[in-house]
Amino acid sequence: MSKLSEAEVQFYMGEALKEAQFAKMIDEVPIGAVVVHDGKIIGRGHNLREHSQDATTHAEVLAITEACAYLRSWRLWDCQLFVTIEPCLMCSGTIINSQIPEVYFGARDSKAGAVRSLYTVLEDQRLNHQVEVREGVAADQAAGLMKSFFKAIRERRKKNR
Repeated sequence: MSKLSEAEVQFYMGEALKEAQFAKMIDEVPIGAVVVHDGKIIGRGHNLREHSQDATTHAEVLAITEACAYLRSWRLWDCQLFVTIEPCLMCSGTIINSQIPEVYFGARDSKAGAVRSLYTVLEDQRLNHQVEVREGVAADQAAGLMKSFFKAIRERRKKNR
């Protein structure tokens, strides 16, 4: 992994958690992501599928798109991605295709995670690019956001029956 200090790792994940909070405030699944280059956040994203009605508007994809525009390159060679929840297959493919070398994520996703839970796509040696992965950064906070979000949905559904 890069030579980021633990304080930097926690700071950037804190920024991803802020993005997740933004998603939660607008009734989106609370996942947030930031892309960092040379110590600067150059891409931010939070889930927007419900608002956009576009299946590709995941936090990671939005943050990567913004970072590519900032650098004017699809190659994010010197970047780190911080995301609150383990990336899915689509987002993992986007990470590989943008050639991000490092991903930090919070909590695992047992139903859609493609980095550790269901697959290990980012480290698959058959692909043209592999990614260094660190999991568990602020995992309790990330998981807590998800749990409280889905608990509220279940309670609303129960009330509306």
